[in-house]
Amino acid sequence: MTTYGLFIFDGVEELDFVGPWQAFTTSSMRRGHADTCVLVAERSGPVRCNKGLRVLPDHTLDDHPPLDVLLVPGGAHKRIESAMADPVLMDWIKRTADSAVWATSVCTGAFLMHAAGPARGRRVATERDLEDALEARGDITVVRDARYVVDGDLVSSQGVSAGIDMALWLVGRLHGRDHARAVMRSMQYEPAPPYTADEPQ
Repeated sequence: MTTYGLFIFDGVEELDFVGPWQAFTTSSMRRGHADTCVLVAERSGPVRCNKGLRVLPDHTLDDHPPLDVLLVPGGAHKRIESAMADPVLMDWIKRTADSAVWATSVCTGAFLMHAAGPARGRRVATERDLEDALEARGDITVVRDARYVVDGDLVSSQGVSAGIDMALWLVGRLHGRDHARAVMRSMQYEPAPPYTADEPQ
């Protein structure tokens, strides 16, 4: 059984955690609901995400079950900055990442992983527009040409949709590539964007 814990906070970017949630829970369903996926927040009560979606956490920092996988998403930049200055939250991320089998981040969640410690001295991916800002913090190598980066037990991804790729890779690592392919089929994860982001404007 795998227990996934996804940290959420006011200002969290919706798809940063909802995309991986979909991958993890679809995986669990295909395994006969063998796994558990929970949302963890600093406090009980609704969390308002960056685009206005409101969600309810399952647990707080003090009452969640032991986690095999910790996922730290990104979010509104001011909120990320304030979170990095919160010693209680930084201690929780460090302790939880240290005790988990896998620590993961999406987008600017890499800033929180770096501030808390688990990403120091490691190779990571983060939001494209903030790659220089993260690398300028020192003691970290930002990989700029990969949707997700694996460095030991730390897996990080670029922004938003890239978190789905990272989550599917992790599902394959935990439960096998054939299982991950079946999860992708169940999700109809066959990206075919109508426009190409790198096309000249």
